[in-house]
Amino acid sequence: MKVLPVYFSFLLIFLNASIKAQDQSLIRGKVVEIQTEEALPGANVYWEGNPQQGVVTDIDGSFTINAPVLPAKLVISFIGFEMSVRSISPKDKDKILSFYLKPEDFSLEEVVISGRAADQNIKSLEMGKSVIPIETIRNIPALFGEVDLLRSLQLLPGVQTAGEGTTGLFVRGGSADQNLVQIDGAPIYNPSHFFGFFSVFNPDALDGVEFYKGNIPANLGGRISSVIDVSLKEGNYQKVKGEGGIGTISSRLTMDGPLFSDRSSFSISARRTYADVFLRLSNDENLRNNSLYFYDLSGKFTFKLGDKDKLSLSSYYGSDYLGLSRQFGFGWANWINSLNWTRTINEKTYFDLNAYYSRYRYEVNFNDPDIGFDWDNVLSETGIRGQWSYIPDNKSSMSWGFHSQLYQFAPVALNPSPGSNIEPIATNPRNGLQHNFFFSAVTDISSRLRAEGGLRWGLYNQIGRGKVFVYEDGIPSPEANIVDSLSFNRLDNIQFYQGLEPRLSLRYLIKEDLSFKASYNRNFQYVQVASNSSAGLPIDRWIPAGAYIPPIRGDQYSIGFFKNLRDNIWELSLEGYYKDFRNLVDLRQGASILFTDNVETELLIGDGYAYGLEFLLRKNVGKTTGWLSYTYSRVWWNIAGISGDQKFNPRFDRPHDVTLVLNHEFSKRWSANLTFVYTTGQAVTFPIGSYELDNQRLPLYGEQRNADRFPDYHRMDASVTWRNVDKGRKWRGSWNLSIYNLYGRKNPFSYQFTDIINDEINFDVSSGQEIVSRRPGVVKTYLFTFLPAITYNFEF
Repeated sequence: MKVLPVYFSFLLIFLNASIKAQDQSLIRGKVVEIQTEEALPGANVYWEGNPQQGVVTDIDGSFTINAPVLPAKLVISFIGFEMSVRSISPKDKDKILSFYLKPEDFSLEEVVISGRAADQNIKSLEMGKSVIPIETIRNIPALFGEVDLLRSLQLLPGVQTAGEGTTGLFVRGGSADQNLVQIDGAPIYNPSHFFGFFSVFNPDALDGVEFYKGNIPANLGGRISSVIDVSLKEGNYQKVKGEGGIGTISSRLTMDGPLFSDRSSFSISARRTYADVFLRLSNDENLRNNSLYFYDLSGKFTFKLGDKDKLSLSSYYGSDYLGLSRQFGFGWANWINSLNWTRTINEKTYFDLNAYYSRYRYEVNFNDPDIGFDWDNVLSETGIRGQWSYIPDNKSSMSWGFHSQLYQFAPVALNPSPGSNIEPIATNPRNGLQHNFFFSAVTDISSRLRAEGGLRWGLYNQIGRGKVFVYEDGIPSPEANIVDSLSFNRLDNIQFYQGLEPRLSLRYLIKEDLSFKASYNRNFQYVQVASNSSAGLPIDRWIPAGAYIPPIRGDQYSIGFFKNLRDNIWELSLEGYYKDFRNLVDLRQGASILFTDNVETELLIGDGYAYGLEFLLRKNVGKTTGWLSYTYSRVWWNIAGISGDQKFNPRFDRPHDVTLVLNHEFSKRWSANLTFVYTTGQAVTFPIGSYELDNQRLPLYGEQRNADRFPDYHRMDASVTWRNVDKGRKWRGSWNLSIYNLYGRKNPFSYQFTDIINDEINFDVSSGQEIVSRRPGVVKTYLFTFLPAITYNFEF
């Protein structure tokens, strides 16, 4: 009954959009940069004398605009490029027109941090969405000088970090596994390198990033908190060019250009660390035998099959490995392939087809004559997605399609080394098959009111091969006896779930520079992580929904006011949200899940909720650009069997979060960047006393979970960039000096409690100061203080 108004509103939007779907003349085209033919997303397109009825190019630089009486003049503008004005005649209606913009010299008053239309934040339906220009990501000071996409997203309101130096994201009260991260439509299950210190995304290989933390479109789903949609860069069709960088711990190189002719292109990127190279130079034999590296390779090949068809093939492979003196090894790898076909059916209808394969593998090796073993696991997802889009005019549009997914979770395998005393372990495989159908419609109900309704229907089956255990009283627990087991052959149905996921969003234009927006989203998540770590580890175990584990359901309600100031130079927004979670999974106290075949006995299921308020002030134009944001947010879980059956805060509950990002252009050669972050310390459980066992005093923990907190986290980073603009057109270089944690704040990474005497904990949580006491027992670990790095970047 609660969602009936949503379905009714969606029906009204669909009927209104259908009524407005009249046969009008449309002009279609694509806006590209003249030298490289790279697409220009966010360019303004409008008829001369009528800029208010214009459109904005999409991520591929394409647009469709309703035509007046022809001939008429079409204006194309994009900040940083010379304006193009072109006369359009009636014979152009059946063509896809190309518009080439020429870069102009940037003046200091034209520096921007966003490539979108100046008032898009006011007039669009988008809420909780950010389009992050790659140049903005490159300007943000980086850890070890390694520019990072996910760490840049942590600077946005409503996004929390997993901890010092990590790339894990907690979005509006959701856990790290509730974010869908995809590359050209293919999901990636572990988007991190170096145990979470860096993400898998080489910034030189990226074309664009769309980040949804609310109002997720109907064609996207599978996670309940956010979607990070990353597009690899399409190569230019005219000439071969390259770019890269040599940094403190890694180097990278990207090449792109025409492949066989001016109708096909390639883009290939590579990146590798070289910490292991320096280890081999050590005089210490133990250090020389250590291995520590990551690398990634990506490529995209694009073919224009005609005026109406384009085909692209994307591939990514990334690998990490840590080896200690040839005794212990730990590694993981992602392999992703994606095929995308785009077809223009007619001037109003488009079709997109995406097929992908994503594979994640992780392993642990321990070389020992008595207890040596090899442990590994593989999971994969194969999918196909088809979408039709119909754009009858500038005021309405519709899209519909399907998305089928096959999840394959291989058995967890532990194989003893020859002569080892360890017993082998092999679990059952777990597989899932999911079909999704979606539809959405956008329409202008009036000159001020715009609405979008969407509906996604997910059908999920846990399928064989596999085995399901039957427990006494039907409830899985460590104490329950297994009374039977049911075996299923390949593709046999084990458990079925289905769910409707409505979406609704409204935008009311109060004034030309002020709007009110509201949205509602429901999402189901059929795969999730069971982990003892809030930050996420490479060996975290992914678990699909099944006989004892229902899918997570998330409902999000959000409202917001959006205001532009001083001719769109400044953006101001205030968003509030409330989220309701159902069927959240957490671990029992002392649970062990890596090697167990009946993982459901280690899990507890409950509900939760989150709410928050996000403030953002952003300056887009001028010598100084950047943003200031503040977020107040709370998240609560209530799971029977945890924290005395009372509600508690998960570790990523951070009530207060402040972020400042500044970029200043002194000249064409010199620029500087500064970031400052402040956030409430993460929720943790500290011991309430101690007890003695085997002549050793150990910490004693109470029943209530996460009732304490780390000291508040704050840090400032800075960077300076010098560009050699006079080195000629064939080679352009720049130097970047960055300093992570400028004033050397010792933010705690962990606390270790040992030898607690008289049940006293020997540090002051409120001040965060380490206390020298006659009662030793608390060891504080921090990772980084003042950390400089230098990087040389180049283009040719």
